[in-house]
Amino acid sequence: MRTYELKYGCNPQQKPAEIRAKSGELPFEILNGNPGYINFMDALNSWQLVKELKLMLKMPSAASFKHVSPAGAAIGVPLTDELKKAYHIDNLELSSIAAAYARARGADRMSSFGDWAALSDEVDESLALILKKEVSDGVIAPGYTPEALEILKKKKGGKYNIIKIDPLYEPSEVETRSVYGIEFAQKRNNLIPGFDNLKNIITDNKTLPDEAKMDMILAMITLKYTQSNSVCYVSNGQVIGCGAGQQSRIHCTRLAGDKADIWYLKQHPKVLSLDFIQGVGRPERDNAIDLFVRNDVTEYEANMLKDVLKTVPQRLSETERETWLKGLKNVVLGSDAFFPFRDNIDRAYKSGVKYITQPGGSTRDDIVIKACNEYDMVMVMTGQRLFHH
Repeated sequence: MRTYELKYGCNPQQKPAEIRAKSGELPFEILNGNPGYINFMDALNSWQLVKELKLMLKMPSAASFKHVSPAGAAIGVPLTDELKKAYHIDNLELSSIAAAYARARGADRMSSFGDWAALSDEVDESLALILKKEVSDGVIAPGYTPEALEILKKKKGGKYNIIKIDPLYEPSEVETRSVYGIEFAQKRNNLIPGFDNLKNIITDNKTLPDEAKMDMILAMITLKYTQSNSVCYVSNGQVIGCGAGQQSRIHCTRLAGDKADIWYLKQHPKVLSLDFIQGVGRPERDNAIDLFVRNDVTEYEANMLKDVLKTVPQRLSETERETWLKGLKNVVLGSDAFFPFRDNIDRAYKSGVKYITQPGGSTRDDIVIKACNEYDMVMVMTGQRLFHH
């Protein structure tokens, strides 16, 4: 297959539309469904992310993509019982690749509604059973077991998009795109952030544990495939908050930090013990939990909880929130470009950030370093910007 005709482009009025190989055959097979323009954008970006994570960290990797940015990304670290319950999978036995996807989707379950899933390894039955229950548009992976394929082909009334990618495919060195009739060409960004990028520790505190190094790699590779400006928070092998596509870096840091806080609040015992009315679906549960933990909901939104909960307990007080969030520690913060002001560091500290990786190069680097020293943080400057547009 050299070309593939699409139903339409980004919008229904954008016809005709197709994708085509620059040379040779397209490096994938469509095993089920009829993927669209945006589906392929998500699929091909997310595949690169998980492929590079697996290459660098030597562990099964997964990403949950929406509108050409990751809602979450993770490696196959086993989940705690609390996370399993928070992710609605406490009744499942998880393989490593299934754990990776559960973590990736669990970073921001509301944003992952209708996601595109990407897996570095063969999709097995364990993972297919997770995808079966989630609202998802499609999946890309290097392979599928017969049991997994049978489960996934029944999803969405038999229309679930399933793509098998050739893991050995490598694109050409130069990539091109057209904007307003003008063709752009550039060398493909084939830099893969790795442990060699973590040697330049510029803070007074230079203690960088292996776990933090692993999370820094995860942060940098995730940022490489996130629409800029972008910042992400990472903890124990998974993204817990991603701020994408903001014009101001502090807005990225605040957005991602707020998501990280909500991720952690969802593990509060009061949240895990919420008793839902029988038959309430996962998306409705996710929406209700989000309303329950947030402190900025309206009276109308708070009353919506009565529609899905058997009884509505008292929502978390400010004191309960602040006390619980103090347990969020040793978080890694990654940024795709330098921090221009210390306000990013001040906000990051509020969400348990201990380790930071960023390119550096600002005229105010000294002010940012000083802020990190005040909080006893460890900061690495990689010298490698990771803009993605």
